[in-house]
Amino acid sequence: MTSVAAPDVRTHIAAAPRALSRRRAIAVWTLVVVASILLVVTILGLWVNRQVLDNKAWNKATTQVVQDAKIRSALSTYLVNQLYANVDVAGELAKTLPTNLQPLAPQLAASLQRPAEGAANALLARPRVQQLFVNASTIAHQKLINVLENKTGYGVTTGNGVVTLNVKALLEQLAQQLGLSGKRIAQLPDDKTQLVLLKSDQLATAQSGVRALKLLSGFLLILVLVLYALAVYLAHGVRRIALRRTGWALVIVGVLLLIVRKRAGDYAIDQLVSPTYHGPVRELWLIGTSILGQIGIATVAYGLLFVLAAVLAGPTRWATAARRELAPLLNTQPWLVAAGAAFVLLLLIFWGPTHALRMWWGELLFAALIAGGLYVLRRQTLEEFPPPAAT
Repeated sequence: MTSVAAPDVRTHIAAAPRALSRRRAIAVWTLVVVASILLVVTILGLWVNRQVLDNKAWNKATTQVVQDAKIRSALSTYLVNQLYANVDVAGELAKTLPTNLQPLAPQLAASLQRPAEGAANALLARPRVQQLFVNASTIAHQKLINVLENKTGYGVTTGNGVVTLNVKALLEQLAQQLGLSGKRIAQLPDDKTQLVLLKSDQLATAQSGVRALKLLSGFLLILVLVLYALAVYLAHGVRRIALRRTGWALVIVGVLLLIVRKRAGDYAIDQLVSPTYHGPVRELWLIGTSILGQIGIATVAYGLLFVLAAVLAGPTRWATAARRELAPLLNTQPWLVAAGAAFVLLLLIFWGPTHALRMWWGELLFAALIAGGLYVLRRQTLEEFPPPAAT
């Protein structure tokens, strides 16, 4: 009796893909490249929306800033310098000294500047003072956002062609905490205690940019997903390869963002900041771009998951063995597999390691991707390892 050798599954899988036409291959690659470029723009927009324009994220970042020892030390130095520039410290001390010691007030004031920095640092280390700083920063940020979104009022003025924020009350509180009178600060003219947030020639551009960002950020994300999906769909016959390349494209985008975050910060600090403040400003940059770093890492993770899915469907020995082991469960008890996948998804949603898993649209997207992946994997295992026919 002549025996017929069983078909080699790996040979079957390897032979299945067929080459794309030149025109279609160019279209697929173009879609992947364009989607990746738009993804970089989308991620930068999401970062601005979620960290720069979001008051809750700003509050969290400000808390991290004031709790950082390096930043707190630099902030203490800056605040004391501002006080010495706006308050006659020697005059304040002379009022408290006996008449015969009043001529020593200037020397005493100079000798107390460094200890005052230590006192300010100690004050900023107290939770109550930190909360005052966080509250003041958050309120100021919300006022700025109101102006950028073309809302009036809220304590921010746009007179004389500039957007200003008065910090006189904050300087008065700091002077009192350091044992100095706040009367001198209260008497200062407004132009000495105002921070210029935006100039008139910047205001229209900034407001237009915010409106465009809010309008485009969500649209671009949908467009990126559609372009990637279209690239995989058009790669008929080699969709597994297209999916793998899409995954590597996501990895490249994520790594690129992480590199840009580090290099851009290093360049800006080296060019704009005195070497004395490199350490504190670098910490400030890392805190201010923390969400950008999280998005970059998440993008790398998503890309690796796509690559893993493509490899699992491929002709390698370990992938074929894995599908052989999964086949009985996928082919005979698909609902059990679906329930297990749903349970894992619920755990991920409860954990929320990425922003997408904390948003309803992200949860739906992940559910759709998992369902689609299980459907394709089950169809493949049914073709490769069909269940034995009932007798």
